[in-house]
Amino acid sequence: MEKINLERAVGVLKNGGVVAIPTDTLYGLAADVFNPAAVDRIFAIKGRPEGLALPVLMNGWEQVQRVAENLPSQAKDLADRFWPGALTLVVHKAPGLPDRLTAGGPTVAVRMPDHPAPIELIDGLGGPITGTSANISGSADRLNLAELTAEFEGRVDYIVTEGPEPKGTASTVIDITSGQPKLLREGAIPFEQVLQTWGKASK
Repeated sequence: MEKINLERAVGVLKNGGVVAIPTDTLYGLAADVFNPAAVDRIFAIKGRPEGLALPVLMNGWEQVQRVAENLPSQAKDLADRFWPGALTLVVHKAPGLPDRLTAGGPTVAVRMPDHPAPIELIDGLGGPITGTSANISGSADRLNLAELTAEFEGRVDYIVTEGPEPKGTASTVIDITSGQPKLLREGAIPFEQVLQTWGKASK
């Protein structure tokens, strides 16, 4: 994965700011998941309904264990097979995760992106970041840097212009809290591949 310089963006996150970033799937809005005030700002910037939780981006399985608990054994197999990449896993949240992030719910959506920008931000911050799409709630996803800048310049504290543009297809979202994968959103990874990996891990 290429190396890019995101020192300024990391500083913004450490100070409780919000950064617009490219990811492998779509553009996203990044904030420190453990900073409730920063998470509040994401809701305000997007006009996001209060009951909708924010997904979390991380770098590595160890960070999953910081934000989740009661993980089925097959979860690690899915991560090994599809991360970094476009698979989001909905899992039971850990007690230390702010309720604001999960909209008061018992679960959290986690993913490791295949893109240098969010990975470097996570490493620089020293922990997971939010990964919600960079758009006003209910509007279309921003598909290039020009659209992103037009919509969010002045709304966010920093816009990352480095790194490749997103591929434009959202991640596949799978709920694994019941012990069996449940498809919540079709995306870049076919559900059949997820089921095959889960089945092999269960044997």
